[in-house]
Amino acid sequence: MISRPTEISPRVAARIAGLAYVLVILLGIVSVGLVESRLIVPGNDAATVNKIMANEFLYRAGIAGELMMFVFVVMLSLALYLILRPVNKDLALAALFFRFGEAIIGVGVTVISGLIPLLLLDREAVFEPGQLQALVGLFLSVRTAGLNIVLIFVGLGGTVFCYLFFKSKYVPGPLAAWGIATYVLMLILSFVNILFPDRPAIIEVVLFSLGALFEMIFGFWLLFKGVNVEEREMRASEYA
Repeated sequence: MISRPTEISPRVAARIAGLAYVLVILLGIVSVGLVESRLIVPGNDAATVNKIMANEFLYRAGIAGELMMFVFVVMLSLALYLILRPVNKDLALAALFFRFGEAIIGVGVTVISGLIPLLLLDREAVFEPGQLQALVGLFLSVRTAGLNIVLIFVGLGGTVFCYLFFKSKYVPGPLAAWGIATYVLMLILSFVNILFPDRPAIIEVVLFSLGALFEMIFGFWLLFKGVNVEEREMRASEYA
């Protein structure tokens, strides 16, 4: 007989999810605060190109960090699915697919669009300076547009996962409800960014900051407090 593989315990899955949450936020903060804010000059392609060329390693490090961030998103999603599958397998699977969509689009559009300017700059002799700057600016704009699409999948997957946490009582109800509100706002923000590109930048800053605050706190909760094991095991026995 073929023995059934041992499943990851809910405590371990919760710690994996918590660590992944924290690492995703830290990498996001580094990418935006230490790389993009220093190298990307909104509305000035020439200045952006000059800064990237003068700080190529920093730019590459930012892209590498972003790639790792999406790797941790996959790890996070799998861990959350394992925790929440006993609550509602179909919804947990849907949330897993949404977050996988986030990672796939994130790598396929935003990371690759971030790498293309480096390829263009390596062949700068082929283009006139103005053409090169415009192309770099175009691909960085594609990258920004891709992040808005990524945000849709973040909002959908996060909302469903937090709803399952709220329903299951694996974590305190107010914490799960805060998560639902946070990810619904992320979903709304994604469409606001698409429909109203000239919206006040402060809206995005405030909502992203609130989202990062929730994910950091929730990550630390899962990392150190974990989930209500008794409730989880009772539901797991019903699921089995």
